[in-house]
Amino acid sequence: MNEGHIVTRFDQELEHLNSLILEMGQLAINQLTEALDSLANEDTEQAYNVIARDSKLNDLDSQSNDEIIRLIAKRQPVARDLRELIAIGKIVSDLERAGDEARKIAGLTIRFFEPGNKPPSNEILTDIHQLAEYVCKMLQLSMTSFSEQNMKTAGKVVRRGLKLDNQLQSIIRRLTTFIMEDPRNIGHFIDIVLGIRALERFGGHAKNIASHIVFIQTGEDLRHVADDEFLKSIGKH
Repeated sequence: MNEGHIVTRFDQELEHLNSLILEMGQLAINQLTEALDSLANEDTEQAYNVIARDSKLNDLDSQSNDEIIRLIAKRQPVARDLRELIAIGKIVSDLERAGDEARKIAGLTIRFFEPGNKPPSNEILTDIHQLAEYVCKMLQLSMTSFSEQNMKTAGKVVRRGLKLDNQLQSIIRRLTTFIMEDPRNIGHFIDIVLGIRALERFGGHAKNIASHIVFIQTGEDLRHVADDEFLKSIGKH
């Protein structure tokens, strides 16, 4: 009975930890959505609020890591339980960093639309809006995969990642035409490319989380394999 009680208690503590991860994931998604809205609405106050809320993600990062350390020390988990805690620690790190990338998009709003600054045209900003929505969906799928422990959903994240590379190349080519047409756009080009790279990393963190889900389920670390090999590995299970 004592052993059963310990197992039940561990499951409850792990469930609480998982709820913290889901809260972090939703906050990271909200941060990017709000940052995107601030850019669309030219709202610097909203952008500053996004930057201020980043501390909430940092707090959840610290809280989650503290709980992981306490669970390992207290419960001394082995096998799949230990693997899950290790993976959750990595997911926490990816979500915190995803929040950092969302903060950079809010920074673009401030840089473009603070009084006295000259903003870029809406046409130049179009790609950022589309790309942000795309990578936001990637993180939403990753968190669904985590919540359901579903490797097929993790595979959907990776498939979206395959298309992301092509989108990035297309965007850079398109932006280059604006410089060719008017060299005065070069300052905005640099800022927007930095924003695009931030979104690329946001999507990369979503892909990392998908790989952590597979690690929990199978013990395979697929973070550094090619995407097609990742999908093949999922298909074997």
